[in-house]
Amino acid sequence: MSTIVIKIGGGEGIEPTALCPEIAGLVREGHRVVVVHGGSHETNVLAEALGHPTRTITSPGGQQSRRTDRRTLEIFEMVYCGKVNKGMVESLRREGVDAVGLSGIDAGLWIGSRKEAIRAVEDGRTVIIRDDLSGRVERVDAAFLNLLMDAGRVVVLTPPAVTDEGVAINVDADRAAAATAAALGADELLLLSNVPGLLRDPADSGSLIESVERDDLEVARSAAKGRMKNKVLAAEEALSGGVGRVVIGLARGKGAIAQARTGRGTVFACGAVMS
Repeated sequence: MSTIVIKIGGGEGIEPTALCPEIAGLVREGHRVVVVHGGSHETNVLAEALGHPTRTITSPGGQQSRRTDRRTLEIFEMVYCGKVNKGMVESLRREGVDAVGLSGIDAGLWIGSRKEAIRAVEDGRTVIIRDDLSGRVERVDAAFLNLLMDAGRVVVLTPPAVTDEGVAINVDADRAAAATAAALGADELLLLSNVPGLLRDPADSGSLIESVERDDLEVARSAAKGRMKNKVLAAEEALSGGVGRVVIGLARGKGAIAQARTGRGTVFACGAVMS
């Protein structure tokens, strides 16, 4: 019986519930499955409608993240913990899957620390942001997740995480999924989004990097732009944590999960660990 963590992105054009029949098929085959999902596009739409449009932070290294003040976090939770999470649970239950939807806050499933200061590039200048409610997952309650899976449940997880002091924090869902996969000793981590994988040229869908071994890591890191940087970092962190393999692939199209599992996308092999 293998353990599979499937992270479904929340970018424009992705319908997470469309993957529920495939997830149900994996469960029927006897796999232990944890689903992690995003909700970025729907959050952007709601934030605009509520008069609090999304702002993006770009680090000096080119990594992008959501500027998360308290109001943004509230809107974020409405979408991630509400609409998207419960929509996934509802769809899975229609497929006969005993799904339970949780955020990283619930039961302290994802514990992390808030970044006290963030360096960001604004108008060509590097500035320091000190009031952002974001961070990264540092601990995963694998025992509780295993308890749920042993009871026949499929867990549908979403940010935010929570600090030891009980403060909700926005965390990158790809890296949270990687931490979860590592904590569970997962056989596979699938990072599915609206791009076919890691591209040498982001403007050329034919420039797919099909596999990444240890010697290819620097090429992969250099090719990754914007949010893809987080996916590559997540892949490295998962493999370093003992996950069997990681695939970055498409969340759209017929048999998206099956295609990723057969290697369609960018496959990070077990030798491609952080140096």
